[in-house]
Amino acid sequence: MPKADLTELARSLEDHLGDPHDPDSRMPFARILELDEREEYPYPFVNLLQRWGALEYSLPQAQGGKAGDVEAGFNLLRLIARRDPTTGTAFVITSLAFMPTWAAGTDEQKRAMIEKIQHGTGYAWALSEREHGSDLTANDLVAEKVEGGYLLSGEKWLIGNARVAQGLNVYARTAGRGGPAGYSIFVVDKRRIPAGAVDELPRERMHGLRGLDMSGFRLSRVFVPDSALLGREGQGLEIALKTSQVARALINGLALSAVDTALRVTLDFTEGRVIFGQTVSDIPYSRRQLVECFADLMLADAMSLGAVRALQVVPEQTSVWSSVVKYFLPTVLERTMSQLNVLLGARFYLRDHPHYAIHQKMLRDLLVANFADGNTVVNLKSIALQLDQLLTSAATADQAIRDVAEERAPVLYGIARDLPLYRPWDQELFTRGLDDAVLAAPTALRRLRDLADEAKPADSDRLRTAADIAAELLGSVTSMRERLAALRAAMGREAGQSAELFDLAKEYCLVHAAAACVHTYVHSADALDDPLPSAALLLLQLERVRRQLRPHEAVTDTGSIDEVMRVLRHLHQHHQLFSYWQFPLAERGDRTAAGT
Repeated sequence: MPKADLTELARSLEDHLGDPHDPDSRMPFARILELDEREEYPYPFVNLLQRWGALEYSLPQAQGGKAGDVEAGFNLLRLIARRDPTTGTAFVITSLAFMPTWAAGTDEQKRAMIEKIQHGTGYAWALSEREHGSDLTANDLVAEKVEGGYLLSGEKWLIGNARVAQGLNVYARTAGRGGPAGYSIFVVDKRRIPAGAVDELPRERMHGLRGLDMSGFRLSRVFVPDSALLGREGQGLEIALKTSQVARALINGLALSAVDTALRVTLDFTEGRVIFGQTVSDIPYSRRQLVECFADLMLADAMSLGAVRALQVVPEQTSVWSSVVKYFLPTVLERTMSQLNVLLGARFYLRDHPHYAIHQKMLRDLLVANFADGNTVVNLKSIALQLDQLLTSAATADQAIRDVAEERAPVLYGIARDLPLYRPWDQELFTRGLDDAVLAAPTALRRLRDLADEAKPADSDRLRTAADIAAELLGSVTSMRERLAALRAAMGREAGQSAELFDLAKEYCLVHAAAACVHTYVHSADALDDPLPSAALLLLQLERVRRQLRPHEAVTDTGSIDEVMRVLRHLHQHHQLFSYWQFPLAERGDRTAAGT
């Protein structure tokens, strides 16, 4: 979807939902918090979004939906979740439950499921089981082949929307011994299941997303016809892993949204609160804390920009891109939220305050992004398994491979660039060592230095320093490769499960993060509106990445911090999303005693 059209779509949804601080708007914080306190499923908001047609932007146009690009649904999720991550999660579950059908279903299956969704049917993605967690080759729910179809028996647990959904996509064992080729996926219509054949499990109470239906079910010889099978029998694991790649890229929208709202509420306080004769925002230490939080969020935004677009541009590489962002973003943004807690002080602890109470909900709801659809360990393991090839390619890839990466980088990180058709069936389970963000980074760095030569003096110095920091981070690939080789020599096969290998995987994420910041600055600059792009912001983003290796070394001075604060204030005062997309948000009314 062209940038102008996506911006207009965002504006339309924001105008429809209204200012969340206004209790008379369609989706106000007051009502959201009321449902959260009572742990009630957000039916009013789910139905509101269904009537507006939000889900249709996550369904393919070819079979009756409105999705041309994955990032349309992703960005609508952000606008929903900035008000309520619980509603955002309920919204995205149906989208993700459709992904196995999008990836492997027939045209007829896609059309049938889309038509049901458009008429209000919700779906759940029934993947995990109580005893097996993320070990998908050990699941027990079985599909027994019979004349004309299959009989499904077994239990699924910790399934989002399991009780409220009318439809299920069920991951089931079709071979006696299970294993990689022993599972398949079936579409199940709960409304056609005979009474007594499905037993819904109790809803689990949760720390965050309190109103979400997180439960499960038990099936007893439920018949589904052959036409309910998605793809080939035995293809289930492959389809499930591809769906997880998509989920890992999209679920970060919840974390981005939670921190956006928390930062916005914190700014309302720091901009209005006067102490010791000046606003909190103007106290040097507090100002640095604010802009560091903003830089973290914009770093996460840049990484998400590439990862979401990678689903369409380089589907064969998404095993790396999705795992990198799924590990890195929640980890960074949890730290960011902790900094905001300190800035907001006692107010973040007030559950009933009409303006600040939403902060504590965002604090709790943010955590789901860390463990849903693959936790930290799962994602680091995915990176670790591919790390040898990734480091080898980054260090030794021939120019032909780099040329291809350099051609794709402007599409991956240029928000005004058109995307190719989304082809989920082209996703691969392993990337074979290719990560276009890292492979194309040297060329982007050269372009950044050219931009430094063209910039005004202050920005010129910042861009040169940013290029030096990025080059330092990217240059660590050689050292990482040497350390990996030494680790394997010392530990042999045990290196594959070692803590040291996982630490190297974390360090690779820093390399990818630095590349994402540089690419976004270089390839989206012409499509951004004042006050973006910002050389000072880029420098601070890279400082935040580098500080994970050198926690006490700063490269930004007071002038750069002041400049980033100017950018932050502009986006806040002009009601724009804290994002490179700069979407216009619903106009704000009275900021409700922000300084009290």
